[in-house]
Amino acid sequence: MCIEDYWNKWSDADKFSGVFSISNDQGVIFEKCQGFRNKSENLTNNIDTAFGIASGTKLFTGLSICKLIDEKKLSLGDKLWDILPYDLGQIDKRVTIFHLLTHTSGVGDYLDEEAEDSDEQFQALNEKYPVYLYEKLEYYLQMITSLPPKFEPGTRYGYSNAGFILLGLVVEGISKMSYQDFVYNYIILPSELEHTGFYRTDALPTNTAHGYIYEDKNDEWRTNIFSLPIIGGSDGGIYTCAKDIRKLWQAIFSNVIFSAEMLNEFLKQQSVINETRSYGLGVYRGVIDDKLFYYAVGGDAGVCFFTAFLPTKKIVITMFDNTEVDIYPLMDDVVKMLQDLHCLC
Repeated sequence: MCIEDYWNKWSDADKFSGVFSISNDQGVIFEKCQGFRNKSENLTNNIDTAFGIASGTKLFTGLSICKLIDEKKLSLGDKLWDILPYDLGQIDKRVTIFHLLTHTSGVGDYLDEEAEDSDEQFQALNEKYPVYLYEKLEYYLQMITSLPPKFEPGTRYGYSNAGFILLGLVVEGISKMSYQDFVYNYIILPSELEHTGFYRTDALPTNTAHGYIYEDKNDEWRTNIFSLPIIGGSDGGIYTCAKDIRKLWQAIFSNVIFSAEMLNEFLKQQSVINETRSYGLGVYRGVIDDKLFYYAVGGDAGVCFFTAFLPTKKIVITMFDNTEVDIYPLMDDVVKMLQDLHCLC
């Protein structure tokens, strides 16, 4: 079965609204665009449309921290309390940059996605802290520092949004610039990304997709503008496009962002999630049929995203959806299929 056949058999293909792209170092192998970036004006998605990637932003944060480590401005063993000039409340004084970067810090999470009531938490959070106020990373501290730790640092993997907010504050403290400016200057510009940025949700630039939420009560689609922070932070919210994601993977593996030595640390298994999944220093690692691939994912109101890089074949798979279609099951199947070069048709 080739990619086109597989796509046609995918159960949610008719509901999909976004971009699906597969490429290698020779160029594009397969692309699919459909749906609308702006439903009210019937503006369709195209291959250059930028989409919000939610927690896919953590990849950019990991790269930023590793950039600072590579420049000897920071180390994995540095303790958070020794870096940030804030009262960090109940955050364990033993928490290090390594713990935060590998989701092993145990820091209490302002949005705990491991909790069964995470959806209810999300709603309550938005009611208490209006999303239009989420303009600076410091704003998140009031949601985090009063929370008790979930577990002792280093004892297990525990996905953490709060941990990556704290890493963004570390970037700001070390670089003396905003997290968003650091990413622009040290990740976006060197990687030559053309349609990537922390765009305000109330001022999206041309050819950028609105995220849509279906409202059952009134049988209508609504944008996610009242569900997401007005400006993305270090745990999520950047916008990007398929071409830029391809360039980003190329920049990472070409040592554009940091040295070969740092790249090895970035990619190496640092914490274990399960038998087939682990985590590096800001990037996921997966194994299918004993073959390793690297990936990033993100999901939020009106946002669904994944990208994967197959190092042995230099293949990049990227998929965005702006209507909350569950695209994640497609990732492992496509990665598995692409292990066989004969599938490239």
